[in-house]
Amino acid sequence: MTTYLKSFLVIVLILISGASQSQIRSGQTIGMNLSNMSVNASGNIVDAENSTGINFGGVLDIPVIGHFTFRPGILFSGKGSMYKTDSTDISLSPVYIEVPAIAVYTFGSHIFKLSLFAGPYIAFGFGGTMIENGGAANTLNYGSGEEDNIRHFDAGVNFGAGIGIKDFMISFQYGLGLADISPSSAADTEIKNKVVGISVTSFFESK
Repeated sequence: MTTYLKSFLVIVLILISGASQSQIRSGQTIGMNLSNMSVNASGNIVDAENSTGINFGGVLDIPVIGHFTFRPGILFSGKGSMYKTDSTDISLSPVYIEVPAIAVYTFGSHIFKLSLFAGPYIAFGFGGTMIENGGAANTLNYGSGEEDNIRHFDAGVNFGAGIGIKDFMISFQYGLGLADISPSSAADTEIKNKVVGISVTSFFESK
């Protein structure tokens, strides 16, 4: 996990350094997640219900060539889902620090723009809660041991579209988790994040 994280961050820093002479814009973003999890227990697909959360953080918009820009960021993102295994109702609400690295294609005028974007993300879980059978909320345990609920590390791809008006953009995106976040002790269970998000970003020139 640490190797993947370091490699990803090095690539992001190289791309940012290579664009150091470009007109870089900074952005502050906030929005809402409608998240779910794909849960496969012993070969059986478990029906999971949606959960809501928020996302917020900062991004950079770095011109690359023509209509293309590179948009890395650091976001706080609340994800999760509610599902049932055997006789237990489970609600997971993990919170992640997420680092997206998005390629963006933008067309339109200075006043009104449309954007299409896609790219990978990595994320590290650091907080959140778990509720069993409607009881009290307990702190979510991260790791791969018998007492742990999910793993820290998540990774996947984001893609979507945005509508820009001057320096504001409304984005609609889908995040598809590719990493199994179930603890390794749950060898017969696979859990992956899925998130539909909407966010508003305000950009300003950073140099």
